[in-house]
Amino acid sequence: MTAPRCHPERSEGPGRGGGALEVLLCAARPARSLATLGMTLLLLLAACGQESSVPTYKVTAARFTRQVTADGNLKSTKATPLTAPSNAPGPLKIAWIVPDGTLLKKDDLVVRFDPTDFEVQLVGGQSDRNTALNGIRKQTSETGTTRTNLRRDAKQADAELVAARRFKFDDAEIFSRFQRIEASIDETFASDKKQYAEGVLKVRENLSKADRDLLGIAQKKADLKIRNAEQGMNALEMRAPYDGILVLQRYWNGDTVRTGDTLWPGQPIGEIPDLNSMKAEVFVLEADAAGLAIGEKATMTIEGKPGSAFGGKVSQVDKLARPRFPRVPVQYFGATISLDKTQASLMKPGARVRAVLDVESRAGAFSIPRQAIFEKQGKKLVYRKKGSKFEPVTIEIGSSTAGRVVVTKGLKSGDEIALRDPTEEAQRGS
Repeated sequence: MTAPRCHPERSEGPGRGGGALEVLLCAARPARSLATLGMTLLLLLAACGQESSVPTYKVTAARFTRQVTADGNLKSTKATPLTAPSNAPGPLKIAWIVPDGTLLKKDDLVVRFDPTDFEVQLVGGQSDRNTALNGIRKQTSETGTTRTNLRRDAKQADAELVAARRFKFDDAEIFSRFQRIEASIDETFASDKKQYAEGVLKVRENLSKADRDLLGIAQKKADLKIRNAEQGMNALEMRAPYDGILVLQRYWNGDTVRTGDTLWPGQPIGEIPDLNSMKAEVFVLEADAAGLAIGEKATMTIEGKPGSAFGGKVSQVDKLARPRFPRVPVQYFGATISLDKTQASLMKPGARVRAVLDVESRAGAFSIPRQAIFEKQGKKLVYRKKGSKFEPVTIEIGSSTAGRVVVTKGLKSGDEIALRDPTEEAQRGS
């Protein structure tokens, strides 16, 4: 008996025999036909999977915006600086200072300096001055005594010379040779004695004048020391010029001036800011600072103040990058943000802020994902889809963010590019 052919599309009407038998025989189709059908389905699925195994991105022109974040602190745009008294004659040591952030009223005491050094200097100056004055008096007395003695000696020598010249012993018949020689010697000695006395008097006068000048200099030095000490004693207190909040100066390590620090005249201590006009001083990483310029928009938030957002513009940018923290080689560019408005209830000098700066905004840019760009043989390229295949296209790039890159040359709107290297997909498929 031969098995009937299976015709599922043929229907059996009433009165025709063999219908049930043919259905049973069709159900008993050979397994080889089912295997062939399954293989065909797998090949179709594999072909569809291979076609879609490389994800793509469609290039469109859109606005490209690059933003960078920066953090820093609030600072007043107007502030009265407080410095160590410039009229102080030397370094000042802080004996007491009000805490940072203290609310001050006009004429409130801000800093008191240690008077010990000036007190010692004052006592020393007074002692030196008394010593100089005593020396001057002693020198004047000794000079007067010496001058009197030398003048008396000169006067006596002059009288002896006059007497020697008045009485002549040149008559040989009356005076002996010895008397004549002795008279000549006496006259010469009296003349020399007079010249010596006058010479010594002149020398003594000059020496006395020099000694008085030296003692006068010592007196002036002592007077200067006394004047400096008194000037320092008058500069021992600093008071607030008007009502405000005190913001102390910070050193490179973040510490503020404190009790025991030594300050030189004119050295900054702090400032009393105007709370009605604030600005933000922020720092941008050197790697992110490309395109940072004056006039760019910024949005600032205050840490610890949720929901606080303030607009502003970049008003100043440092010319050179510099480290922000000691012994940390990371470089930053400093920037100043002028705020559109100041809210005194939220903004306090020194508060930490975080800002988002719009460093670039370009309309009609071709911005593609960074993973769509590949570098081969020193060239940057993308793989553009053409039909069912991908072709390499060399491109030129411009600005970039963490995830996207602007292509300036090589692509046009509507291009479909691969997000993975299709050549690697092909190698794995082979």
